[in-house]
Amino acid sequence: MKNPTPFNAFVKARLFPNRSFGLHLTLGVLVLAGASWLFGDIAEAVVSGGQLTSVDAQLAAWFHTHSTPLLTRFMLIASNLQGMLATSIYALLFGLFLLRRQQRYWLLALILTVPGGMLLNVLMKFAFQRARPGFTDPIITLTTYSFPSGHVAGATLFYGVLAAFLVARTSMWRWRAVVVLVAILLVALVGLSRIYLGVHYLSDVLAAGAEGVAWLALCLTAMHTLRQRRTP
Repeated sequence: MKNPTPFNAFVKARLFPNRSFGLHLTLGVLVLAGASWLFGDIAEAVVSGGQLTSVDAQLAAWFHTHSTPLLTRFMLIASNLQGMLATSIYALLFGLFLLRRQQRYWLLALILTVPGGMLLNVLMKFAFQRARPGFTDPIITLTTYSFPSGHVAGATLFYGVLAAFLVARTSMWRWRAVVVLVAILLVALVGLSRIYLGVHYLSDVLAAGAEGVAWLALCLTAMHTLRQRRTP
């Protein structure tokens, strides 16, 4: 039997799930690269005034024209439940739970992911300084920058960590899929509410999701790699 070539051995090691530099690192790097590329592509379209900005304006105008009092009330609730303060409270409660259960690595992942990701989002807002959508009769008026959405970034980061924690403790693929699907739907609802309320464009929401996924992949991959290397 022939010995594997160095390249084949390298590839096999990257696909081995129980190694610190194995499958989890490989998937993490791929997700990080893909999400970063998507964010860069959206950011370039926003800065250069590409076709995506035309879609932004048309979609924002359509939602504003078709708004109703009942739907507006629902979207306000959905948006406020995922605001900066609400997400911080959720993260704090989850952190206390992890601390009580002595889940040190997950607590570290939470601390790196949510506060670190929100700080990154603020820096991105000041870097691009994009104005929010403007209407003569706005539902909400905000003076902060628009790109990328802080609500969507926070929801992506928090629900991403929570979903990863639950998936790691669930053996059945059916329930793992349910957890991931619920997390995605919650983030999507936040993004939809922000577009409907006229405080963000579609590109703001998509970029925030990509930014959040990239940072989430970086933090979770680093946490898992550290844990694997420190575990005999």
